[in-house]
Amino acid sequence: MKNYSYFIVLLAAFGLTFSSCKSDDPVPENEGELITDVTLKFTELNPAGEPTGTPIEVVASDPDGLELGIGPTIGTITLSRGKTYRMEISLFNSIENEDITEEIRTEKEEHQFFFLGSAFTGTAILTYTYDDEDLDGNPVGLIGIVQTIGFNSAQMRVVLRHDLNKSFNGANNPNWENFVQAGGETDLDITFPVVLN
Repeated sequence: MKNYSYFIVLLAAFGLTFSSCKSDDPVPENEGELITDVTLKFTELNPAGEPTGTPIEVVASDPDGLELGIGPTIGTITLSRGKTYRMEISLFNSIENEDITEEIRTEKEEHQFFFLGSAFTGTAILTYTYDDEDLDGNPVGLIGIVQTIGFNSAQMRVVLRHDLNKSFNGANNPNWENFVQAGGETDLDITFPVVLN
């Protein structure tokens, strides 16, 4: 009986040791990006798809982080109507002096931009088409093609998600309002005023 009791105590001690070791192992996590500066660069394209003219840069910034700060400084996107532009997005973390754009390129299977707001709905004044993709052929959104229509002003909301399911039905639509259904977390959600001349 003593040998049997000793065996049970030994087994229980082993189980506690094993479970406490297991709980010490951290679960790897892909944390969201801290972004202090966003630059949208618009380069006009001629009918042959070649760059023409001087690129237009529009900046949004907040030294505390665009998702954390009190009130970011946001530039106005001013474009000409009836034109086609290549839009490139650059992201930076000035707190850590870190190029977030390069990080997204490296982890492009885990990141995707969505472009929402009144600029794309109702009497839309913009259209957007992805012009980059990850290794699986899914869109990313660091580079895209924007076409301008009409004379109006509107709002363009730029959302960056990470760890989403890019195969989810609808996720390949850059203007998909229900992007949260694909899962993941938001790294950036900022709205730019848009004016077409």
